[in-house]
Amino acid sequence: FPQILVTSAGPIVDEETYPADKVLPDDEAVKANGFSGPYTISSYDKNELAEFTANPDYDGTYGTPAEDVVTLKYYAKSENLKLDIQNKSIDVAYRSLTPTDIADLEKEDGITVHQGAGGELRYVVFNLDTMPGGTAEQKLAVRQAVASSVDRAELSTDVYQDTYTPAWSMVPEGQTGATEAFKELYGAEPNLDAATKYLSDAGVTTPVEVQLQYNPDHYGSSSDQEYSAIKRQLEDTGLFTVNLQSTEWNTYSEEFPTDGYPVFQLGWFPDFPDADNYLSPFLAPYSADKAGNFTNSHYNEDGTPHSDPEMTALLESERTDGDPTTRAATLAQIQTRLAEQVPFLPLLTGTSVAIAVDGVKGVADTLDPSFKFRFTSLSQ
Repeated sequence: FPQILVTSAGPIVDEETYPADKVLPDDEAVKANGFSGPYTISSYDKNELAEFTANPDYDGTYGTPAEDVVTLKYYAKSENLKLDIQNKSIDVAYRSLTPTDIADLEKEDGITVHQGAGGELRYVVFNLDTMPGGTAEQKLAVRQAVASSVDRAELSTDVYQDTYTPAWSMVPEGQTGATEAFKELYGAEPNLDAATKYLSDAGVTTPVEVQLQYNPDHYGSSSDQEYSAIKRQLEDTGLFTVNLQSTEWNTYSEEFPTDGYPVFQLGWFPDFPDADNYLSPFLAPYSADKAGNFTNSHYNEDGTPHSDPEMTALLESERTDGDPTTRAATLAQIQTRLAEQVPFLPLLTGTSVAIAVDGVKGVADTLDPSFKFRFTSLSQ
């Protein structure tokens, strides 16, 4: 497929520089100068600074870099990044700024906020084994009731200052084959009557106790506000009581794949710009000895009641179909089935934002659906 073919499966590296059986230490990699891209790394101080110098031997797709030298500075805190771009101590700021930071910087003279195609997805995962509900039918009703109760527009506007927009599928708008399956099934706005009916029809006693876990550091500092808003939205229905807890990423990343959290936050950046990369990593069948759903939420787990042969067949079909029209129809079926079962609840999709000092050129050229920020186009 074109979207996959134009992206690399992995970087091609110099076999004389990089060992096949271990990771080459950073300092040794810099010293060996085994770089084949538009830039070489001329100096590197881990988590502090990296200096890139144009590679005179590069003769690839990106062409000659617009600038001979680019210095990359790392930040532990977004407020320090904001301060440096605000004071024009740096030329470009990319990623990690909060929505409030971006809104503030838009008011600054001599600075331009650039926005382009995004691809980031923020979503909720339901652990099908440990989530609330005594039966599979009741668990489905709980998921459908949650899907009917969350107000994405409020999260987008009040929490993220419209730097994120509502996500109506795990496949974000703009991707080939994307639909609005969740909007079509549950509506664009919260629907209390529908949420109530899902629960009552399945015999679920209310209020439903929901253990909701999120991470405050890995997906941005606004996660606190985002998940506090979700807790309030659910509890305002009168159908849910939410125990909201947060865990730092080092622990979080170990606990969520091992049934640590019944309902929890995750985010996603695509590996390549194709709808399949928003579907197969979450929906493919898996088992202890077969990779599939990296969330380990038990959805489509082989040998369990959560196995879904129909979804597996649909995924295999879209991955092997060379006809764009029939593939799009299959992708639509997958997204509809996903919305009906709700093992995952898409919330928001993000735009790509970079802030640059006036006079910096080429920023817009790198904010494209490849989701890669390329230094080669930048100049001043």
